Amino acid sequence: MEKSLQRCVLLVTLTLFCFSIPVSLSVPFVVFHGFLGACSDNKVSNLTKSLRNLSGYPGSCVEIGNGQVDSLLMPLRQQASIACEKIRQMPELSEGYNIVAESQGNMVARGLIEFCDNAPPVFNYVSLGGPHAGVAVVPNCTESFCSVLKALFPFVYNDLVQDHAGPSGFVKVPTKITEYLEHSKYLPKLNNERPAEKNSTFKERFTSLKNLVLIMFQKDTVLIPRETSWFGYYPDGAFSPVLPHQKTKLYTEDWIGLKTLDDAGKVKFLSVPGGHIEITEEELLKYVVPYLQNDSTLSSDHEAM
Repeated sequence: MEKSLQRCVLLVTLTLFCFSIPVSLSVPFVVFHGFLGACSDNKVSNLTKSLRNLSGYPGSCVEIGNGQVDSLLMPLRQQASIACEKIRQMPELSEGYNIVAESQGNMVARGLIEFCDNAPPVFNYVSLGGPHAGVAVVPNCTESFCSVLKALFPFVYNDLVQDHAGPSGFVKVPTKITEYLEHSKYLPKLNNERPAEKNSTFKERFTSLKNLVLIMFQKDTVLIPRETSWFGYYPDGAFSPVLPHQKTKLYTEDWIGLKTLDDAGKVKFLSVPGGHIEITEEELLKYVVPYLQNDSTLSSDHEAM
């Protein structure tokens, strides 16, 4: 009888001890690659593997259609719709997940966050060189697709271009704001820019993030201006100066909740010294990995320099 009592006491003690140990939830992450990228590319697959190894958490790259080709030829609203459907069909994400997105992939990621109905929650969102406020010009480059983009640029707000060139969805020419608001089919909706079409649901979903990490590359010559990575941009009607994010109407009028998130200490404005999407393993470990791990209420120790 005494031994049975001792066993019961031991069992109860062990049970209480087990319940007192914090449960570590392994929150998965997904990666969205940029323009002319693919999940199978060495650079993208290496990034995904590095993030898995450095964080110790499960993660995968989510492909949209035919990777490189569709990143160029598929309109962003369709890319975001495909991403939405894929995420909803991934059972491992059903309790919530984190996002890391590169360049144009941020347009897909934000579309997923703002537009996707009945989707699992996104906790932390890390943006690597995202054109969040738009791009004003086609960057100087020698690849053949650059020549195509430059040829199309004067017609960027034509329906045919908007429907068949993915990057056209985030082109915002400062001296053509009226045309942009009337004919651009993606960014004005994503940023809640049209006065008569403000959508509170987009704002509510964006402000539900635990952390928004915006990483700008100091030598970025692909995004013009590079400050678009932090939601900074040119004033309407001019190509100078570049307004810091807190001086833009998107921020001051809180169109998508960026100010709300910032006031709550949930936005991290970070910069690294490299060119577009040039990030070292040390920088990943310092600025990205902490937001893929369990603590979704990280302190300001990880904020911008």
